[in-house]
Amino acid sequence: MTEIGIGIVGGGYMGKAHAVAMAAVGAVFDTALRPRLEMVCAASPASAERYRRAFGFARATADWPTLVEDPMVEAIMIASPQETHQAIAEAAFALGKPVFCEKPMGASLAESASMTAAAAASGAINMVGFNYIRTPASQFARRLIAEGRIGTLTWFRGEHTEDFYADPQAPASWRTEGQANGTMGDLAPHMINAALALIGPIDGLIAEVETVHQSRPGPKGPVSVSNDDQAQMMCRFTNGAMGHMFFSRIASGRKMGYAYEVVGTKGSIRFDQEDQNALWLYDSADREAERGFRKILIGPSHPDYLAFCQGPGHGTGYQDQIIIEARDFLKAIDTGKPVWPTFADGLAVNQIVAAAHVSSANKKWVSVPAD
Repeated sequence: MTEIGIGIVGGGYMGKAHAVAMAAVGAVFDTALRPRLEMVCAASPASAERYRRAFGFARATADWPTLVEDPMVEAIMIASPQETHQAIAEAAFALGKPVFCEKPMGASLAESASMTAAAAASGAINMVGFNYIRTPASQFARRLIAEGRIGTLTWFRGEHTEDFYADPQAPASWRTEGQANGTMGDLAPHMINAALALIGPIDGLIAEVETVHQSRPGPKGPVSVSNDDQAQMMCRFTNGAMGHMFFSRIASGRKMGYAYEVVGTKGSIRFDQEDQNALWLYDSADREAERGFRKILIGPSHPDYLAFCQGPGHGTGYQDQIIIEARDFLKAIDTGKPVWPTFADGLAVNQIVAAAHVSSANKKWVSVPAD
């Protein structure tokens, strides 16, 4: 076993998740590389020191270049706001260091393209944080589709819906400023990534992107909202399948509405992240009297489940997805072979997001990348 020094930029929601994952991944998966929590970076010295103590890092800093340039930091994980991603990633690539970056990769398509080019030029391992598609259930769905279990794919429906901004009186925050922080920058990339993983590339789309609540309360009165609350799009996949996706941060009652349905000529698959340890399968080959969706409880026979639990139906959770992601990042570094999704895969998602904005503005079908 070989140690590798991990530096994480950002100690908040995702920074904590990645720190916990790196602390646990060696024990869960017996990885060849064993992470050492070397340094954490946060917005102030006080918060950085707080995260260091809480998460078990050796050192802390409020200056991200210090973290990136430190020789004891051998791999960088970016869990800071989107507008910081490009500078941090490109500085790390210039030093040849592996980079894991939370989605969306950059605050704009141009930034994402620049980051992808820098990753390619450096030859360093790179990954984007799309954790939901790594649940054992969704990995099993990908396997069933790849094996042809449900036949030729004809239709896809996906959504990523939550309700953290359903209340019009919820106060304005950083989430209501800037396109990258709207629903299309925040939630949509996860389901678009799922669509690409399950079905394949998208050739064209037509979309509607809208801001439902135009202003929200601020400390000195109403504040204008500068990004979107919800969006929908129809699309056509390269393999000929039709698709529809919906994204919303105002979907009352939905807490983790990452859900999809895939229809093929021999059957169908349904999944909902709010019940992430179950997959629903319809097999047209069943006898007619018994034909119907059946619930498959996820267990040790499904991808990456056994490392966490030996009991079928006992279940895995959100943090486990991040641990699986950490395993994949370490494996890529150890073998020198890229593990999906790379920065190029993240750029493909961002191209679809950009195309959706173009389509919505012009009220027409557009190709991907947008014409």
